[in-house]
Amino acid sequence: MPLGRRTARTVPATTRTTRARPSLKTRLLGPKRTAARRAPATTTTTTTRTTQTTGGHHAGHTTGHTGGHTTGHTAAPAHHHKRHASMGDKVSGAMMKLRGSITHRPGLKAAGTRRMHGTDGRGSHHVY
Repeated sequence: MPLGRRTARTVPATTRTTRARPSLKTRLLGPKRTAARRAPATTTTTTTRTTQTTGGHHAGHTTGHTGGHTTGHTAAPAHHHKRHASMGDKVSGAMMKLRGSITHRPGLKAAGTRRMHGTDGRGSHHVY
């Protein structure tokens, strides 16, 4: 008369897997994109030529010892018009920069910088 079992009884275990809720960033940005959207890195060789400008439309209007020839130097850029950026513009621009950094969108990041500095061109399209 056997008093005990020699083999262990196998009971089917019910496993319940729980997944964490997606974060706010994941829900806003969607699923992770693969690296397939970027073009493969290629090596390109670029050759440049240095050219010297001589004469041109304003050749006779120059002064100095060059005799009317320019040496390829460009003038200083004109003053970039800025508007006064409000606190709201600075906060909004900082959020745009942050969003551009997180989503790897350099254009959005640059637009945020321009908004923070007041050089985004808002208010400059006034028609009289």
